Amino acid sequence: MGMNNEIVLVDKPAGMTSFGVVARVRRVLSEVAGGRVKVGHTGTLDPFATGLMILLVGKGTKKAEQFSKLDKIYEAKIRLGATSATGDPEGEITEMQSLEPSSDYFSMISQVVLSFVGEIEQTPPVFSAIKINGQRAYKLARKGVEVEMPRRKVQIYSIDILEYDWPYLVIRTHVSSGTYIRSLAVDIGEKLGCGAYVEELRRTKVGEYDVGLAQTLDAIMGS
Repeated sequence: MGMNNEIVLVDKPAGMTSFGVVARVRRVLSEVAGGRVKVGHTGTLDPFATGLMILLVGKGTKKAEQFSKLDKIYEAKIRLGATSATGDPEGEITEMQSLEPSSDYFSMISQVVLSFVGEIEQTPPVFSAIKINGQRAYKLARKGVEVEMPRRKVQIYSIDILEYDWPYLVIRTHVSSGTYIRSLAVDIGEKLGCGAYVEELRRTKVGEYDVGLAQTLDAIMGS
């Protein structure tokens, strides 16, 4: 199952919550063990996102905090020229700029993207699992409650542009724990003046753990 007795590495599919992944793995392990097994995650992935989730089993759940603080690597497909209410494809999309900019626009994009490398301040998305006065921000946002998200300092160690074909920009970024790629994309769009949101997101690494060592959820469910 791509695990030792305490760690399960899962390649999360798109369209599922992190809680849903945990519940399914718990069910499989509990059936094998013949009794309820404790399973927890070490950091959520948005429902639309894919990639590495580290699940901890049994006594391993006590180590959640040390895993959650590890650096992460993501690959993100960013849609330029539009904004999303949630910073991802699930929110209401507003087209900002329909015409492809001039050919030298790529050099400007490169400069803007690289300007985010280093220690930066981010405002986490309103639709996130951060707690505000004891309640998840996304639950308040869904109720129409206006939420002021506290800014936080995060570290962007590197950003590599893997592909650019207007309106799509594909990046790989190595970031500190607590960094929101949706916020990074929104900030890049604002700085460019054309708007942006994350259309696809994949977490490929958490600390030294690589998604290549993970099993798909289907494989785990069939095991």
